[in-house]
Parts: sequence; structure tokens; C-alpha cells
Amino acid sequence: MVRRAGAACGIRRNVRLGLALVTPPPHRTCGGAQRLVFNPVRQIHVGVLFLGLASACSDGNQTEPAPKWQLVHESLPGALLSVWGTGEHDVWAVGADARDGTGPLVVHYDGGEWERIETGQTAGTLWWVFGFEDGPVFMGGEGGVLLRYEGGEFDLQQTPGGDTVYGIWGATADDVWAVGGASESTGGFVWHYDGDTWEAEPSLDADVADGAAVWKVHGQSSDDAWFVGSNGVSLRWDGTRLEAGDTGVGSSLFTVHSNSDRYAAVGGMVSGFIVEFDEKWRDVTPDPAPAGLSGVALDDDEGGIAVGLYGAVFERSAQGWREVDVGFSLDENLHGVWLDDAGGVWAVGGQTLSEPLTDGLLIHRGDSISSEGL
Repeated sequence: MVRRAGAACGIRRNVRLGLALVTPPPHRTCGGAQRLVFNPVRQIHVGVLFLGLASACSDGNQTEPAPKWQLVHESLPGALLSVWGTGEHDVWAVGADARDGTGPLVVHYDGGEWERIETGQTAGTLWWVFGFEDGPVFMGGEGGVLLRYEGGEFDLQQTPGGDTVYGIWGATADDVWAVGGASESTGGFVWHYDGDTWEAEPSLDADVADGAAVWKVHGQSSDDAWFVGSNGVSLRWDGTRLEAGDTGVGSSLFTVHSNSDRYAAVGGMVSGFIVEFDEKWRDVTPDPAPAGLSGVALDDDEGGIAVGLYGAVFERSAQGWREVDVGFSLDENLHGVWLDDAGGVWAVGGQTLSEPLTDGLLIHRGDSISSEGL
């Protein structure tokens, strides 16, 4: 390896004890015979020079430092429950009622600083945010609230019901789904938006509406999306109707996410689990099993991040899922996660297990970002 690097730099040498032993020119004796003159100081100087040149020529062999985790925000007035963006310079996070008369906590990062955005709602919690690069951005939460944000303005949408919206996803801005329920055990709904109006999806089984909530939805295209919920509910949209699926899980799956190759869903309370779907659902929970997981996001390759109770973070690779040490302790839970196109990881949470939902936090992995503005 050293030899090739040196040859590329135009140095000819032997290698001994880490130094380049450069043969000096021959000196003649009075009898015409040649002898070599060894100069140790010169040898060392040349060796040091070679090491510096070899280092300069071996940049391609250097390992990039691992990206670091950063605690960006903590102790915010409301728990943050969802995070999404179009890129590292356009990030939204939404969450619980801040209990200050200005309604749900909504914050935005523009790549330089954070800003709290007032929605016009004076009370209530927003559970999810999702949007599109060219707009709009949708936010949903308690009371059947769906907000459409575009051009700096919030528009309160007319919706088919008044129960809580827990999840939003769309293939395009005029093909958007919203899901939720009245409680963990009743009132499950699936609404669809065609760019003008929100309507209840008629193919939703009555058993789901009567006995479960639908927590989240995510898809690969307009005719391929999975919906997950409480009591083991899983539904697949095929472009025409919803069909019941089987994840092998009998309790809540809180979040589902996809890339072009697979779906991943997470859930559980006392004991968490991770399941993945390519041709069928399979359990890929690491051993030992984590505590409950509530958020998951996949990148465009083999990677992914799952988050959950007590600040747990798990990372996916081609070898499977493993727990990650973020380098600092978190007193609260992580609830949602989003991955930007530059490889950055954004995760949010807080005190999420009982009302009031408080102590919002946001952590980030990647280049250091500002916490200014909040």
C-alpha cells in the first residue's frame, strides 16, 4: 500500500522501519573504488519528507468521521410528535398544545434558525405533519383538524368527522390520505383528499371503525400504500380499495414507512417490535427486544431509523437493526423521526405517555445545526 502511494508521488525507495531509505550518490576513493556514504540525519529527514508525501497521497484511504448526534431542543412547552421537511433547510415539527393560548406547538427551521409558527388554532394538539416539495404542507390533530399550509397561510380544511387525525401521507398534492380514530379502541377512519375535498373511504371495514384506530399510513405510489393501527390492524390500498393484511402482530403498530424496496412498521409498549414487508410481512425485531417503538423512517437504500420510549434509537443496515448510542441521556421519549436527503436524522419527542404532553425535544444527527430562535 505504501509502495503504491509513494510510486504515485514519484518517490523511489525501500521501506525499513517506516523510513524511506534513499540511496545517496556513490563517492570515489583515491583508488577509484566506490563506497557508499551513510548519512543518518539525511536519511531521517528524507524519511519524514516521505511520510508527509505519502500521507498527502493517501487521502482516499482516510475514514470519514462518524456523524454526531446533537440535542438541539429540550423542555419545550409542548411535546413534539412529528417531524418532516423538504430538505435540511426546510424542516417542520408539530406537537402538543403549548397551553399558552396560542394552540399547538409548530416550529420551522430554515437552515439558519428556528421559528415558532402560529396556526390560528388557539388550542389542541397536532399529531402529524406531511407535505410536498412544492407545497402544500398538511398538519392534522385533535378535533378532526386538518390544516393546509401554503404561501405563508394556514387554511382549516372541512373534514368528514371530528375525531383525532393521527397520520397523513400522500402520493401527490391531490391524492392525500388522513387517518385516525376516536380512541385506541374505536372510531377508526380513513379519509381521502382529491385536491378539493376530504371524503371518508367507503371500503374501510366496519370492524375497524367499530373496534380500532388507524394510526398511520405510508405508500410507494398512488396504488400501493399500507395503513396500520391498533389491535393489529393493517390494511393495504391497491388503487381501488382497502384490503385487510396480516403483519403477524396483534397489538398496535404505531407508524409505517416505506422506500422503493420495502415497508417497515414499528409498535409495542412494554416490548417493542419491528416488522418489514417486501413480499410478505416478517418480524425483524432485534434481540434483545427494545421497549416500545413509535416512529420509523427508511432511507433510499438499506438504512433506516426507529425511535421510541426512553429516548431509544435503533438503526437499520443490510445486517439488520441495532441499538444506537446517541452519546447523551434523554429523560423523555422519542415519538417521530424523519431522514433528509443529505443523510441527516431528525427525531422529536417529549413527555408523550400522559396528559399534558410537555417537555418537547428534538435531536439531530449530521452536521451541527443551530438551536437559535426558540
